[in-house]
Amino acid sequence: MTLGITDLKKGIIFKLDNQPFKVVNYNQKVMGRGGSIVNVKIKSLIDGKVLEKTFKGNEQLEMADISNMTVSYLYEANDNFYFMNNASFEQFELSKDLVGDSTDFLKPGDEVQLQFFDNQPINIELPKNVNLEVTYTETAVKGDTSSSITKDATLETGLVVKVPIFIKTGDIISVDTTSYLYRERVKI
Repeated sequence: MTLGITDLKKGIIFKLDNQPFKVVNYNQKVMGRGGSIVNVKIKSLIDGKVLEKTFKGNEQLEMADISNMTVSYLYEANDNFYFMNNASFEQFELSKDLVGDSTDFLKPGDEVQLQFFDNQPINIELPKNVNLEVTYTETAVKGDTSSSITKDATLETGLVVKVPIFIKTGDIISVDTTSYLYRERVKI
């Protein structure tokens, strides 16, 4: 299936130079009789590199054949990450380069979406928010009740995020995987 340049929107995955790319940012300029120009920021799903591209007029692009599979994260060894399909027990290995910053949110047993291109695993897609336990944070000083005061909290994966003053060690918090921001304390 082919795509026109005006079909490119944020989140669309297409093939360019036989590699899958995902549109991160999209900007279209209409040039009167001259047609339109589309400026996009795209991210390679193979190596994670971000490029800026300009497409003009009636250029055609090919849709990338990407498939997803729900897998569980097992463990990390020698800079490789191992995942398993819970239905077939088939295991998949991804290098640290392909997993990228997602390591900040992965803990054994977590379910993620593993993406395939030409039957090869190329990337993982995390849920929008993940719940992680606070393993260390400073205790609040009595009297500090201002809602805008934040402090650092170290989470079970080693990630450090800013949290409100009332969060304490042992709390479970929800963190946004795209912005790395604290969302809320999770009630158990």
